Amino acid sequence: MLLKKKLIKLKNIIRQMGSVLVAFSGGVDSAFLLKVASEVLPKGKILAVTATSETYPQEELVFSKRLARKIGVRHLVIKTNELKDKRFARNPQNRCYFCKKELFNSLKAIAKKHKLNFVVDASSISDKEDFRPGAIAKKELKVRSPLQEAGFTKDDIRKSSKQLGLETHDKPSAACLASRIPYGTGISKELLDRINQAENYIRSFGVRQVRVRSYDGLCRIEVEKKDIPRMVKAQERIVAGLKKIGYNYITVDLEGFRSGSMNIHMEKKK
Repeated sequence: MLLKKKLIKLKNIIRQMGSVLVAFSGGVDSAFLLKVASEVLPKGKILAVTATSETYPQEELVFSKRLARKIGVRHLVIKTNELKDKRFARNPQNRCYFCKKELFNSLKAIAKKHKLNFVVDASSISDKEDFRPGAIAKKELKVRSPLQEAGFTKDDIRKSSKQLGLETHDKPSAACLASRIPYGTGISKELLDRINQAENYIRSFGVRQVRVRSYDGLCRIEVEKKDIPRMVKAQERIVAGLKKIGYNYITVDLEGFRSGSMNIHMEKKK
């Protein structure tokens, strides 16, 4: 019943907005937000925009295009250039601020061009628990987060997505490839490509959720705990494959996958 009330509140919030540009990654949260918006507003009042860059795998872009067509909304793909910003490429602790500032500035300009009232993102209540400097840029540029306003957690979103028949309801969570790199270590296209290649290789062993945290020549592999035995069983092939990709030392994190694990030490500084 509580979830139903949240959905009603979400629809009312979006309806009152009148028209929206949805920052659409094709992930669980933004897919749900876009789907609900499509049920509330006329097609001409919604625009989904997906940003593509070296920091996101191309397969995610392909997926987002297909999903936007399936939902039946206008979809625009833009190119962002985070790596050209030295402040981002140096990878400081507030790296995400510079990325989101560029993205939201671009989205605000597009919304103005298309005469849309609001830019919205798919942040949820759960995102407040992590270290997210990008939220500062969102506040500065007055980007709204309807899911947060309606009280949705990530678990709520997955449950509601399943009820709506969205294929993303059980999709593994995704994040910028730069989130695999320790703060202070410079970000390059070559490093991002290596991480993406490594994660695709791990997935070839039947693993859905994976993060390859990259520390120079060492990688720390995070998979769900149930998949750790799978990693151990295939250890020789995994080690050989990742060494070919460029890693000298390969480890598996026994704590398993944790979203935002590179930010754990930042929590006291929020």
